[in-house]
Amino acid sequence: MSDVTTFGDLYRDVRKRFREANLETPDLDARLLMAAALEVSPSDLILREDDKVGDEQRLLALKYADQRLIGLPVGRILGEREFWGLRFRLNEETLEPRPDTETLVQAVLDRVSCEGSLVLADIGTGTGAIAVALLTELPNAVCAAIDISERALECARGNAARHGVAERLLPVRSDYASSLGAGVDWVLSNPPYIRTKVVEGLSREVREHDPGRALDGGTDGLDAYREIVPQALQCLSPDGRIALEIGFDQEQEVSELLRQCGFLHIEIIQDLAGNDRVVLAMRRESGAF
Repeated sequence: MSDVTTFGDLYRDVRKRFREANLETPDLDARLLMAAALEVSPSDLILREDDKVGDEQRLLALKYADQRLIGLPVGRILGEREFWGLRFRLNEETLEPRPDTETLVQAVLDRVSCEGSLVLADIGTGTGAIAVALLTELPNAVCAAIDISERALECARGNAARHGVAERLLPVRSDYASSLGAGVDWVLSNPPYIRTKVVEGLSREVREHDPGRALDGGTDGLDAYREIVPQALQCLSPDGRIALEIGFDQEQEVSELLRQCGFLHIEIIQDLAGNDRVVLAMRRESGAF
């Protein structure tokens, strides 16, 4: 990188290295990392391609590129990840929020009113991405953000404060929904749902940097659902609803768990790729969604 002098040169040099390393998304990774090193937005990186690169910027860019090439994900390098148009800080106890989970947020928003008050509970909140995204859209809602990890709750608190919803996010250290009382309008969760044998074959970026307990759903991937679904039945209000993210092949099993516990109006929502991604259900008969 000694002959790199401009923003454009820097981006193209790093992009070339990433392509030669066969990274999955080399152009995007290079754009995000170089924009961060140069302290510009990714969209401005090319618009300012003739700007000169400073020595400190060059060193930071080289550090970011080297970290990516040894397997660190972009989010872990930068310490944050975008979700629902918001930036969420990460730590070692939190899963990187991913675009697929926005399907759950949108499904809830499509079924609630921004005017009425709501009590939400986000089980396994991690960074607080689901809870914070919904609170920014629902000014009259409050959300219990539940996680077994105190470090994850610290992260969620910080992200709630960053986006101006800290007063309406209630961190709770607990195992699933066992500590919740009655009267919750929505139980939400993106639980660990990957089968143990599948976890072992995930990319090193996921396997080595996302917390294992946020990924591993047990032998059949359903361990967390077996805990959450009956607990949700106890804490939801009479017309309360549940929204669960699922793996692409888990619709039948999770739907059956919901039916066995007495949930009704079960609905499956697909993500943008057309895969089953979210299961919705209602606690009791109260009309269709």
